[in-house]
Amino acid sequence: MKILITGGAGFIGSHLVDALADKHEIVVLDNLEPQVHAEKPDYLNPDAAYIFGDMRDEAVLRKALEGVEVIFHEAAAVGVGQSMYEIRRYVEVNTMATAKLLDILVNEENEVKKLIVASSMSIYGEGAYECDNCGEVYPKLRGEEQLKRREWELRCPYCGEVVKPIPTSEEKPLHPTSIYAITKRDQEEMCLTVGRAYGIPTVALRYFNVYGPRQSLNNPYTGVCAIFSSRIKNGKPPLIFEDGLQTRDFVSVHDVVRANILAMESSNANYEIFNVGTGEATNILEIAYALIKLYNKDKELEPEITNKYRAGDIRHCFADISKIKNKLGFKPGTALEEGMKELVEWGEKEEAVDKFDEAHEELKARGLVEE
Repeated sequence: MKILITGGAGFIGSHLVDALADKHEIVVLDNLEPQVHAEKPDYLNPDAAYIFGDMRDEAVLRKALEGVEVIFHEAAAVGVGQSMYEIRRYVEVNTMATAKLLDILVNEENEVKKLIVASSMSIYGEGAYECDNCGEVYPKLRGEEQLKRREWELRCPYCGEVVKPIPTSEEKPLHPTSIYAITKRDQEEMCLTVGRAYGIPTVALRYFNVYGPRQSLNNPYTGVCAIFSSRIKNGKPPLIFEDGLQTRDFVSVHDVVRANILAMESSNANYEIFNVGTGEATNILEIAYALIKLYNKDKELEPEITNKYRAGDIRHCFADISKIKNKLGFKPGTALEEGMKELVEWGEKEEAVDKFDEAHEELKARGLVEE
């Protein structure tokens, strides 16, 4: 079977290529975005065919789609904070490039029989919560006055009591809090809507906080594990907003690849949306300490807790993965401790240019981080 993986030279896409290349004919379309790739990666699988071009170029897209039966659409500009001031670029790269892909699929001859699109937990905004008085509730972002008081936890939108986080299911209303998140919702909704209308089986996978080897250590807008790794490797403490007790669901790239393959192989996945996570909540401070210890810097470094906030940051969000377990038989296979060890073993061999301070100053200059 011939498979197209957009963004297939990137972090998740390249692992997907490796998992599929021995059984299928793989075509990769990737623009080798300089913010992610300082140079052409040395991990590219030689058994795949590569088209180094931009998805916004329709001629490039047409070439990449020749004879393709399955598409994994992984390509996207990634960066929550950056998306808030590079609005046009994020909309063009994520929303408009996806629109061009779909336009070709429905208006021109092709052999595509399945489309799997990478979505994101960021489209939820805040996760789901439980109130002792009101049951399950979905608070929106905390107000600035609350944040200025350093009252970090969410309150019930109905009775005002502090609420506790619970696993977030696919049924939670979507409240994206960044341009990046809006564009990921666009990608998901456009693909599913067009897929249903034209009978192209389509699956949206909402990735939670993916980590693992090959995540760029030079991109200050990527995942927190890579950002912390870059800081630690350069002898700088991880910088943590709020009090460090905000939680996320950290899922290994290997489990994300497994979810993608299950989505491809199972008809139960068709036209469905699935969370891809572990179902476990881990606070950011724990991640910082774990990475400092694994890099053997625990006698030199301590996380720097700022007790300041960033515009649009959420407090808690971790996955309810019962749907993907029940429908596709997915089980996370990589424990956090094991996955972090693998990340650090890879990271120790990689060059890391720490650009966090530069990115942080950019956000401060634009009023997106508390002074």
